Amino acid sequence: MSNREKALLVALKLPGEREQVIQESLDELSQLVASAGGEEVIRVVQERSKPTPAYFIGRGKAEEIGALASELKIEMVVFDHELSPGQQRNLERTIEQKIIDRTGLILDIFSQRAHTKEGKLQVELAQLNYFLPRLVGKGLQLSQLGGGIGTRGPGETQLEVDRRRIRRRIVKVQKDLEEVRRHRKLYRRKRKSIPLPVVALVGYTNAGKSTLFNALTTAGVLVENKLFATLDPTTRRLELPGHRQVLFSDTVGFIRKLPYHLVAAFKATLEELTEADLLLHIIDANHPEVEEQVISVRQTLKELGLDTKPALAALNKIDKLKNKNLAICLQRMFNAPVGISALYKQGIAELLEQIGQRLSRLLTRISLCLPYNKQTLLPLIYRQGRVLEVNYLPQGVQVEAEVDFKTAAILDSQLHKITQATIVKN
Repeated sequence: MSNREKALLVALKLPGEREQVIQESLDELSQLVASAGGEEVIRVVQERSKPTPAYFIGRGKAEEIGALASELKIEMVVFDHELSPGQQRNLERTIEQKIIDRTGLILDIFSQRAHTKEGKLQVELAQLNYFLPRLVGKGLQLSQLGGGIGTRGPGETQLEVDRRRIRRRIVKVQKDLEEVRRHRKLYRRKRKSIPLPVVALVGYTNAGKSTLFNALTTAGVLVENKLFATLDPTTRRLELPGHRQVLFSDTVGFIRKLPYHLVAAFKATLEELTEADLLLHIIDANHPEVEEQVISVRQTLKELGLDTKPALAALNKIDKLKNKNLAICLQRMFNAPVGISALYKQGIAELLEQIGQRLSRLLTRISLCLPYNKQTLLPLIYRQGRVLEVNYLPQGVQVEAEVDFKTAAILDSQLHKITQATIVKN
């Protein structure tokens, strides 16, 4: 007998919205419920001109859902939208079951997935900001939380606090996260002293980022057929063809209707993307809603101010792709995408070659004379760039090369004699 909580899913169909889009979003909500440990029993869609201020759906529909939930022994009603605190309270009184919105559900999943100190702090901050307004006027204490999906609070020490103490805790968590960001900045500064280009994996959740990351780096990152199976970022070093070394960073997956609470709370993690030299967009080419997923990822990147950063698309799971028209469509959506199968390691060599070529476009031409007492810098140029010409002169070694901007900055700080030419266009 299954111990999973039974869920009734609810969506609102507004004028102009297609039924297919509504059902696709509910399919994803069903996956989120499964990832949290529940199971969908039935779904209800109401058509309205606009949400109601008091119940989001109509009051009559809320009463109908309450009767249906009682008949089917439903344990939670999950809305595919973010509810206001007032709407959630009114629905709980009418339906007499646990009411969870999409944001609360995703926060619950994140609370299960976070393992590092940073990840736990980020989830706690998002949860506290989410729960705080839901205590107002309700008489609800956090001590009532902790029983099943959507009720996993930020920790036992916060279970019986009032609003004032919650606000103090929010301030404390924010300070702790600032400390995390400070340590990250120090780490990045140290990382920049060894000027390896950074490639950050981005994509829709469950697109295969972690599978590819493991295939490239043997990092042993958790891989499950669940949304948000991995949450905490991981970085590993990898050697590209031509012996150039790069850092690969695996980050949290994106999703449609990504809650604002999460974007704000996970700023420290998402800062890793801003430091990347190249974004590697992993796409589940076999997914039935692949185009919508691509649009969601692009929209999130735009919100983060990363839509102009250099990117390369990797169409994953091509071993399962049977729709040739879809393949052609995907080819048109991207500039020279690479087809791969992360699971079976197909197309990996071509992917690494393309990554190397994209990074080469970010090189700058330098001309410098290395004094003989600075010869330790020559291996750095060979390792991180492309040496075009070397001439041994009485005063030192004259080098013409193409290097990335990080390497050029290090050489400039060491020598103060670099003449930089125009950016190389490969």
